Amino acid sequence: MLKTIIAAAAAVLSVAPVAAQEYPNKRITFIVPYAPGGATDVSARILAQALQDAWKQPVIVENKPGGGGITGNDFVAKAAPDGYTVLVGITHVIQAPALGMKLPYDAFKNLAPITAVGISTIVFSVPMASPSKTMQEFVAHAKAGKYSYGSFGNATTSHLYGELLKKQTGIDMTHVPYRGSALATNDVIGGQVQGAFLDYTTVGAHVHGGKVRALAVGGEKRNPFLPDVPSMGELGFQGYEAEGWVGVFVPGGTPAPIVKKLSDELARIIQSKDGSERIKNTGLVPVGNTAEDYAVMLKKDYDRWKTTAEIAGVKAE
Repeated sequence: MLKTIIAAAAAVLSVAPVAAQEYPNKRITFIVPYAPGGATDVSARILAQALQDAWKQPVIVENKPGGGGITGNDFVAKAAPDGYTVLVGITHVIQAPALGMKLPYDAFKNLAPITAVGISTIVFSVPMASPSKTMQEFVAHAKAGKYSYGSFGNATTSHLYGELLKKQTGIDMTHVPYRGSALATNDVIGGQVQGAFLDYTTVGAHVHGGKVRALAVGGEKRNPFLPDVPSMGELGFQGYEAEGWVGVFVPGGTPAPIVKKLSDELARIIQSKDGSERIKNTGLVPVGNTAEDYAVMLKKDYDRWKTTAEIAGVKAE
């Protein structure tokens, strides 16, 4: 019996190098767990086309929206671990488990990180007609009046950061959740809400177009697209270091040589002059790190989101 188990294990191990040498020899499918048109979808199509050109194998993009991204994530988590089904997902992959959401998969066991495509900075935005020119002024005005803040959904980054700001400053703002960042941005522009933490990929054009005012950004440092806007950390606010991102995953258990081959090639594409410029055009700050570095980044972000959720008092619904 023992000899049989050892022989079977040896057979499995011997297959991995062969599979990696032959990979890819058929169509690769990129799964995007959201509807077409957003930064995640556009990024996936940029990478798919470049990978197809480089590897001379068809690479298609398939949108599988539903469940706030869970449907597409789950599809990839349960796919064959052979490198032919690839997830292009967002922060929600590790943010959801950090908030205690019950999922049909284990994000750290059933999904293997490949590379981070780019960072989507969170921008605290107010209407241009707002009397607040700085975060300090916003807090002062919010304490003196009846303010509301928008988010792009319950238990999202914008909701977490909004509740964290309330806890840290003692201001009493009403949370107004929207179905997506675009709707929240529209109501900031129109003044229906007094402020919102919004992703740069959505609000950036409106900041540069003079429709909303950016008071601060999340992350550990300033966003290169908004070099004159201070980070929350610079202003003395802690807990806003974790940022949104678009990243690539494959099913857990995918052979390490295939993970490395896919990671190396996608990182090369992202860091290339053409790839980098095209990623920047989506509003993302290009990354293109190794699978190992991305895994470290994910664990760090998971811990940060878990801490932020506990302090902010936000739980998954």
